[in-house]
Amino acid sequence: MIDVDGTLVDSVPDLAYCVDETMKAMGKEPWGEAKVRHWVGNGVPKLVERSLTGELEGTPDAAEYDKAYPIFLELYAVNTSKRSCLYDGVKEGLDYMKVQGYTLGCVTNKAEQFTLPILKDLGIFDYFGLVVSGDTLAKKKPDPLPLLHSAEFFGIKPADSLMLGDSVSDVKASRAAGFDIICMSYGYNHGEDIRDTNPDLVIDSMAELKDYL
Repeated sequence: MIDVDGTLVDSVPDLAYCVDETMKAMGKEPWGEAKVRHWVGNGVPKLVERSLTGELEGTPDAAEYDKAYPIFLELYAVNTSKRSCLYDGVKEGLDYMKVQGYTLGCVTNKAEQFTLPILKDLGIFDYFGLVVSGDTLAKKKPDPLPLLHSAEFFGIKPADSLMLGDSVSDVKASRAAGFDIICMSYGYNHGEDIRDTNPDLVIDSMAELKDYL
C-alpha cells in the first residue's frame, strides 16, 4: 500500500496556493509554500486548522474555520493537480513492482474527491487495485484500520504486506497493523527527520525499490 502526498506526489505547490488564496479571502496574510510544506500530511481539515492558527496543533475559532473550510475546498477542487507532480523515480518504482507481480493499493488521508483526480491526472491511477482515501473508512492513518482493510480486501496477511510512506502517521499505522514500512526521505513529516521514527528502511527514490524488495 502506497501513500500519496509526500510519497508519490509533491502536492504542496497546489495546497500552498489554496492555503494562501484562502488566507487572502479571510483578510489574512498568506503563509507561502515553505511554511505549508511543514503542515501537510493529515488531511485538508487539519491543514485548514493549521493555516488559521499558524500552529501544528492549534485550535482555530469555530466560526472562522466554518468560513475558511468551504473556501479552501472550492479552491482545491479546481487546483488539485495544476502545480503538483510525481517525484522522480515514482514511475520507475511502480513499473518495477507491476512487472514483478506485486499487488498494489493506495492508502492516503486525502479525501476521495481530491485523491482520485490527482492519481488520474498524473497518470498512475491504473496501477492500483484499491484506493483507500481519508474518508473511505471510519478512521484514517495513523489508525491501522485503512491498512488492515486493504490487506483483507486483497486477501493478503498483514505480515506479508508493506506500506510505502513518508510520515510518522504512516509508520504508526504500519506498526499497529503489522505491516513492514519503507519511508521516503523527501516527504512531509512536519520538518522532522523520518529516520527518527525507525521505519524498516528509508530510501531517496522509489527507483531504489528494485534493490530491496
